[in-house]
Parts: sequence; structure tokens; C-alpha cells
Amino acid sequence: MGITHLLEDFGTATIVAPMAFPEVSEEQIEEERAVSYEKGYGAGWDDAVTAKGKETAQLSATLTSSLEDLNFTYKEAQSQLIESLDPMFKVLTSAVLPDTMAATFGHHIVDQMTDMAKTHTDQPMSIFVSPGEAPAVRSLLPDSFATPVQVQEDENLAPGQAYLRTGTSEREINSSGLVESIQDSIDAFTYHIREESQYG
Repeated sequence: MGITHLLEDFGTATIVAPMAFPEVSEEQIEEERAVSYEKGYGAGWDDAVTAKGKETAQLSATLTSSLEDLNFTYKEAQSQLIESLDPMFKVLTSAVLPDTMAATFGHHIVDQMTDMAKTHTDQPMSIFVSPGEAPAVRSLLPDSFATPVQVQEDENLAPGQAYLRTGTSEREINSSGLVESIQDSIDAFTYHIREESQYG
């Protein structure tokens, strides 16, 4: 006995006639290939541009972060350097520079007088210094100076100050003022660096 009685009968088989497809020419196939290629190329190009844009944005963010870290590190190092140099600046402006200026004060006067004598050879010269400095200045004047030089003390002048006069020409030497100016410049510089590192 067979098993056909167990299986459902779908009826007699119908034969489907094959469908006729329209003929496609080689030109149409090439045109379709070109269109497909352009679409694929365009999609690939768009994907590449999008990927490059994301990569550029990521690199830019990384670079910005690195520069901010570097800038912070630079400012931190600069601040520490200024803090470590500050005591040296104070010693320089409070001890070394004043002593150096005092030691070279007389020589500086003689140099200025020699320069003035080049254009005023026939006129007497006068040097006004603070009380107590005249003997030291006189001892530095050369014996063969071209014109007579008179050294006088002036109570209105502070140590490190001098006025030089020949004819109508005058010059002022102010070693103390120069040291104060240097000290003010250094103080302003360190203050500016501290403010910048603190407040950015």
C-alpha cells in the first residue's frame, strides 16, 4: 500500500510558458554600467569625505587639547622660574647694582666730561656732586684735561647724582635713579608674569 493517500493532491501540474524578456543592446548595458559606476563612485566619495571630516575634527580636538596642556605647562614653568629668580633680582637691584654704580660713578662722570670736551674745547667745565663725593671725583680727573674743570659739592644732590656743565651744555648723571628704574622694571615684569599665570 502506498502513501499517496497521506499526501495532499494539488491537482495536475500546469506548465508555465517561459516569459519573453525584451532584448537589451550592448549600448544599454554599457550605459547601465556607467550609471552604476557613477553611483558607486559618488557614494564612495561621500563616505570618504565624511570619514575625512570626522578624522580632521578628531585631530583638531586632540591638537587643541594638547596645545592647552602645553600652554598650561609653559605658564606653570614660567611662573616657577620667576618665583625662583625673584630673590636673585632683589639682591641684584638692592646690593649688586648700587655697589657697582657707586664704584663706577666717578669714571662715568669723567667719561661724560671727556665727551663734552670734544665739542666745547675752549670753555671751562663744572661738575656738581653730592656732599662728600668731590675728592673721589677730583682724583679721577686726568692731569692733562684739555680745559679747566671745577668740582663742587651741592647739598641738593643725593649720592649717585651729578650735574655736568660746560658753557650752555648740561648733562645729568643719576645712578640712583637708574637703579630705581631698573628695580621698577623688574618688579613690573614679575608682577605681570604672576598676574598672567594666575588669571590667564
